[in-house]
Amino acid sequence: MRAVRSAFPPGIERRVGSSPIFACTVGDREYWFVQTGVGLEKAGRSAAQLLNNQSFSLMVSTGFACALIAADIGTLLVGREVVHRDVHGDESTEVRDVPGDERDLVMTLVKTLVPPEHIGRFVSTDRIIASAPEKRKFALSTHAIGLDMESSALAVQAQRAGVPFVIVRSVSDLLDEDLPLDFNLFLRPTGWLKGIGTVLAAPSCLLGLARLRRQSVVAAEALTVFFRSYAAATERQNQKKELSPT
Repeated sequence: MRAVRSAFPPGIERRVGSSPIFACTVGDREYWFVQTGVGLEKAGRSAAQLLNNQSFSLMVSTGFACALIAADIGTLLVGREVVHRDVHGDESTEVRDVPGDERDLVMTLVKTLVPPEHIGRFVSTDRIIASAPEKRKFALSTHAIGLDMESSALAVQAQRAGVPFVIVRSVSDLLDEDLPLDFNLFLRPTGWLKGIGTVLAAPSCLLGLARLRRQSVVAAEALTVFFRSYAAATERQNQKKELSPT
């Protein structure tokens, strides 16, 4: 959230229902930022609440992602479509793809910054995929370029509301690397004690956590750079419209 917000000028805090919103203005455009929390349920609930109260020209799912293709830390992955795969490995039969004019504008910019192989399908899961073998299995079965835990739920709500949708995420962990511990423990109400116990029982995982933090910093910087470019590009577009003869 800090990485994305820092790409835009200062704004104001608002609240929609139970969700805190940060809003700022660039030219004649207003941008709203919402931190949904981790997971499909939280993301879907936040998006539904927001879209029931406000109309938008574009919804962007952003944050970190696991690369399901060969990539470097901080690589931008962009998705126009997303599928869901649950804990049992069952894939949703519906591919969520919500096009629109504002998404076309984003994709015009994306294509100047991101190679074609980094634009494709995302897959969302209801748990963190920690092992390299399981990541490779997801890559082969879904033909997705990136994996996260929120985008499919956001796409469902965007489609329901008729709001164009795009995914712009940066790589924080790689296809062929294992995460240092099972972070799913920390997503359960009573899992924190088990998670801390795992760290205490295997102090060597602290090295892996330090590595993951360094990777997250690089991934965050890539998001800031992209959204600065996006805000500047949309502002230039607006200025051209103002200067065009009527």
